[in-house]
Amino acid sequence: MPVPTQKPNAIRRRLPRQEREKLIVAEAIRFFAEVGFEGQTRALAQRLGVTQPLLYRYFPDKDALIERVYQEVFLGGWNPAWTVGLRNRAVSLRDRIVQFYHAYSRRHFRYEQVRLFMFAGLKDQGLANRYMGFVRENLFEPLVEELRFEIGLPAQAPNDYEVECVAGLHGAVAYIGVRRWVYHAPVPEDTDRVIANMVDSFLSGIQDVFRRIAAEAQPA
Repeated sequence: MPVPTQKPNAIRRRLPRQEREKLIVAEAIRFFAEVGFEGQTRALAQRLGVTQPLLYRYFPDKDALIERVYQEVFLGGWNPAWTVGLRNRAVSLRDRIVQFYHAYSRRHFRYEQVRLFMFAGLKDQGLANRYMGFVRENLFEPLVEELRFEIGLPAQAPNDYEVECVAGLHGAVAYIGVRRWVYHAPVPEDTDRVIANMVDSFLSGIQDVFRRIAAEAQPA
């Protein structure tokens, strides 16, 4: 389901530099979401109704433009309050996780975000690895720490096996957006309910798994 592109006249008008730059970035996000990061800047310039040299006045090369898209979509879409909320032990852990994923899905289950995440994983390992490192630091590791506290395990740095458990939950939730915007498959209308069910299913078995991981990590 393509997203309408910016009308050429919008970028041709005399605009302040900052506003024109925002228009370029917004169209670049739509463009790369449709065709992937292999899309050519010449085609992007045509969509904008400008020359390629004018485009390079704002971004010296394609890598600089992609970096800006990364900052806007991947990092700009993350609310630091989400991590704070995950650590708020005045709220039940189940409700914290559900609230996080409800907020996350509303921000990230959009055409551009979902498809750019997919293209980054397929064609630009640098972007994908950077973002997954960010997600590990701001979501996976805090969630592991909260799970260990909830279960009664001693505080310690999250290990890779624990991180993979919470990454599995994240992947399951994210797949809702993938089914909609990549496979164009039907998804339930009430995605909040689907996410709550996923979290409940995850929590129903995670305590035994984490205890087993902790026991296996003990020296013989």
